[in-house]
Amino acid sequence: MDIAEIATTEYIEVDVGTRMGKVRSTFENGNPKGIIVTDDGEYQGVISEREVLQSHVEDDAKVAALIKPSRNAPAPTVDRNEDVRETARVLIESNAKVAPVFENGDLWGVISDDAILEAVLDNLDALTVEDIYTDEPVTIREDDGIGRAINYLRENGISRLPVLNENGFLAGVVTTHDIADFVIRKSHSTTTGDRVGDSERMLDVPVYDIMNSPVETTTLDATAKEAVETMLEQDYAGLMVTPEDDDRIVIGVITKTDVLRALTFTEEEHMDVQITNVSLLDTISRESVVQSIEDASDKYADMQVFHAHVRFHEHNEKLRGTPLIQAKIRLRTNKGQVAGTGEGYGAENAFRVALDKLERNVLELKGVQSDEEYRGQLLRKLNEI
Repeated sequence: MDIAEIATTEYIEVDVGTRMGKVRSTFENGNPKGIIVTDDGEYQGVISEREVLQSHVEDDAKVAALIKPSRNAPAPTVDRNEDVRETARVLIESNAKVAPVFENGDLWGVISDDAILEAVLDNLDALTVEDIYTDEPVTIREDDGIGRAINYLRENGISRLPVLNENGFLAGVVTTHDIADFVIRKSHSTTTGDRVGDSERMLDVPVYDIMNSPVETTTLDATAKEAVETMLEQDYAGLMVTPEDDDRIVIGVITKTDVLRALTFTEEEHMDVQITNVSLLDTISRESVVQSIEDASDKYADMQVFHAHVRFHEHNEKLRGTPLIQAKIRLRTNKGQVAGTGEGYGAENAFRVALDKLERNVLELKGVQSDEEYRGQLLRKLNEI
């Protein structure tokens, strides 16, 4: 299936000279998934609400401040006749919900994650939530401040946080949209002289005051189709995953991005490796990343890797011009999910640290499973006495 019939010519476009204040208001009023940025009609990139929220760009600054060619180039684009699988890959690797669609070299329209999911909905019955969800979610407490929530979202490259009450039970969810909506409304209600102090106070407001509650949940045995239908109907980007017998305990998260990533899985012999923020690669290539993960997984013959996801995130800190990068590697295997995280100056250093941590975690997982098998053998022998 290609995207010719599901892409749309309806989208929001701003020039690089537009004030950031106007862009923030656009996200507040229209809630778009992304805004196309052009320079005198020439396509420059896409900005998301998350990028606007996490940036430190003032309202009076121009949109150009968020479009940095050195980091975002080449800007993600798709052809109007591209297939759905490759388009999903472009969205994931550019960490975007919207991608520009070109026809004969000219900007024609956009394609969104929702459009793709709606088009493939009937094919998602073959997958369950357990097949594609992310376990060990990052959580936050009800009385934690919005500033901490923003840091968690930025550091982990995610868009939602399960909120836990004092007993550790699921109480709500806070998203980048919730925070952006709150910050924009508060900014509009203050005068210029009050801005600095008020901004500091806003960061201390507990997430309890802005979280969504009750929470929409799903279970591991639900189909991906059922989960996506709920997300589309409720206009949610993700659902909390809970045990079937207790919806107070959060064991994972499933998002539209997780489902899109599943669409890119391949049945070919080589491993499917997905890289988010591939533009941050510097002295290491995409091919080298893929080969390193394949080499690592080949060391453990009894562990079959179905899919690998590598995510790079750039911090503000730099050393002699080289940015501090966080790398996260997550493998989905027949032994369960296993991950490794590392930081370093430059993508290559960060990736090597994360890969080393991943291998240690794999060995630990294998050791635990071996202990459990040995314990089972002992129990069987005891029962025979």
